[in-house]
Amino acid sequence: MNAMPSPPNLAPPFTSETAAMKVRAAENNWNLRNPDQVARGYTPDSRWRNRSEFITGRDQIIAFLARKWSKELDYRLIKELWAFDENRIAVRFAYESHDPSGQWFRSYGNEMWEFDASGLMKFRHASINDLAIKEQDRLYHWPLGPRPEGHPGLSELGL
Repeated sequence: MNAMPSPPNLAPPFTSETAAMKVRAAENNWNLRNPDQVARGYTPDSRWRNRSEFITGRDQIIAFLARKWSKELDYRLIKELWAFDENRIAVRFAYESHDPSGQWFRSYGNEMWEFDASGLMKFRHASINDLAIKEQDRLYHWPLGPRPEGHPGLSELGL
């Protein structure tokens, strides 16, 4: 039996290929909506700015994500690589979710990421804007979980 090939190194320095893979891995992880699992991708002392909220460390990341996904229901996210260098990646993203009253939103944003030598994210700066949409205007219709391979990305959807 052949051994499984080892996964690509997703630690800095990034190439175009590994940066894109890192972005897709982050997207897939966030689409699982498991705060503990997502937090493992960040350094124990990771620092975030998310909108106007400042977060430090995995415990605060977990609490933030649990709170987020209790209000942003049926959350589906697409991220796209914008730029990268040795240990930094910039992404743009859009996600769709609805609030407990049933109002749908498409939230657009940009993130700047910085990684430690092992590939854990130590800084995340996110700017996000929300747009109320009608349910019939939704573009993300896959089952909850990671976006299926072959589903259009942001550029293909005109976002």
